[in-house]
Amino acid sequence: MMGRRTYVRPMDGWWKRDPFFVRYMAREATAIFVVVYAVTLLAGIARLSQGEASFDAWVAHLRSATSVALHVLLLAVFLYHTLTWFQIMPKTMPPVVIAGRKLVPGTITALGLAASAAASLVLFLGLKAIA
Repeated sequence: MMGRRTYVRPMDGWWKRDPFFVRYMAREATAIFVVVYAVTLLAGIARLSQGEASFDAWVAHLRSATSVALHVLLLAVFLYHTLTWFQIMPKTMPPVVIAGRKLVPGTITALGLAASAAASLVLFLGLKAIA
């Protein structure tokens, strides 16, 4: 007996058809860069445990042109990740009502970005004061 073949929807590149999903996949791909930077920091901790000379060699490697270029790329990726993270925030949280009015999504995103910038500035100034 011959039955009809069932339709199987093609799934190749499904995320390329909609700009929303392209941005989503790009945001998710930034996790790879986060892992790369985490491994870089773990290597620094490992070098620190091996002594001052080893740590100084690691710091010298970070000052190389390749490492600086990688850090510039990572900064751009992290800024994109931060921006998209806070753009998603209003969609994932319950409505915020202040004085009887619902807070607009753009305000929530702006407040999140401002808080992130303020925390980064405090961390930067704190580390600068220690050094």
